Amino acid sequence: MYAIVANDLKTRGVSALEEGLRSDTEAMITVRGKDKYVVMRVDHYHYLREMELEAALFEVRQDVASGNVIRESAEAHVNRLAGE
Repeated sequence: MYAIVANDLKTRGVSALEEGLRSDTEAMITVRGKDKYVVMRVDHYHYLREMELEAALFEVRQDVASGNVIRESAEAHVNRLAGE
């Protein structure tokens, strides 16, 4: 992963980000020699979000298939969550 020094970001702005993302989908921003932030192209961010949602959907389908679900009304669900 390409590393961008925070001072370069301060002095060069977006061009430092563009350089860092030219050959990779993510770049690390370091502050005082420590990894602090990660930046990425928006299309890669959307891809990661989609994968996160796909993983959550897969887990839910696994729970349903294994019977690890509770079938109840919305009112009963809210009451259960509220501890009543």
